[in-house]
Amino acid sequence: MLRLCYVVVVSLPFVMYYLCKASYIERHDENFSEERRYKMARRCIAIMMRNGRIRTESFGQEYLPREGGYIMYSNHQGKYDTLGIMISHPKPCTIVMDADRSTLPIVDSFIDLVQGQRLDKTNMKSQMKTILNIAEEVKSGRRYIIFPEGGYDHNRNDLQEFLPGSFKCATKSQAPIVPVAIIDSYKPFGMNSLRRVKTQVHFLAPIFFEEYAQLTTHEIAELVKSRISETMDMQLKKRKAVKCEGNH
Repeated sequence: MLRLCYVVVVSLPFVMYYLCKASYIERHDENFSEERRYKMARRCIAIMMRNGRIRTESFGQEYLPREGGYIMYSNHQGKYDTLGIMISHPKPCTIVMDADRSTLPIVDSFIDLVQGQRLDKTNMKSQMKTILNIAEEVKSGRRYIIFPEGGYDHNRNDLQEFLPGSFKCATKSQAPIVPVAIIDSYKPFGMNSLRRVKTQVHFLAPIFFEEYAQLTTHEIAELVKSRISETMDMQLKKRKAVKCEGNH
């Protein structure tokens, strides 16, 4: 939280400028393509990363489908997760976010800028409508980030249960699922320190509809979780081995 406050204060002139810019874009929506919106969002993220002394290494961009829409399902660690994925994802993508969290200052404008979806977890009818909207947008070529773990408190580099309901967006759109493994993403805004931090984003091989068409959402959730878990375990073991070698 210390770093988040520091970044906001240090970046205040840029924050005010981009908030005004985002408001202008919303009032003149027809003049701004998704590409222009996304470019602006990534510029904001880059400024925040520089001021916050954050670096993100990304891997596996070659796995991202070149055509059509898809849904990225990622583990969840903290407030930086979406930013780390977006700065690593060259083509426009957007986010599904809990409606309550999306009303926070700055976050609200950011969700509007990238034309994300707000999910009201207290209203089943509203949830289903949002899921159907996402499915239709993915069918038309949009790319979404979804965090099937729901919350992120105390997750760190451990995985929690993946909620099967979050995979209805994929089954209804019949789009490719791209598992995403993030590592150390809790550190930027979850630790009271201003020391330099480095996070990782790993895009994994997509799971196409033909592969999951006969699976239940519970089975899909376990499949995606297992692939993310394998990647995280491998990377963390590799890091531990390097650290041990350095101590000898």
